[in-house]
Amino acid sequence: MQVLVRDNNVDQALRVLKKKMQREGLFREMKVRRAYEKPSERRVREKAQAISRHRKAARKQMQREGLLPGPKRAVAAR
Repeated sequence: MQVLVRDNNVDQALRVLKKKMQREGLFREMKVRRAYEKPSERRVREKAQAISRHRKAARKQMQREGLLPGPKRAVAAR
C-alpha cells in the first residue's frame, strides 16, 4: 500500500493511509488475529459475514430495481 506525501503534509497522508487501510479491512483482520480463534468460532463468524454480504447485495439490487427506496442522504449543515 502506498500513499504520496504532498507538500510535506504528513497529517493528510496519514489520514489517506488510514482510510485505505479501513477500506481494505486491515483493522478488522488485525483485531481478529489478536487472539486465537477456535475453528468453530471462525466458521460461525465467516458464515455470519457471508449472510451479511448476501443481504447487502440483495438490498442494493432491490434499490437498483426500484423496489426499495435509496439510501438516506445526509443534509449538509449550513
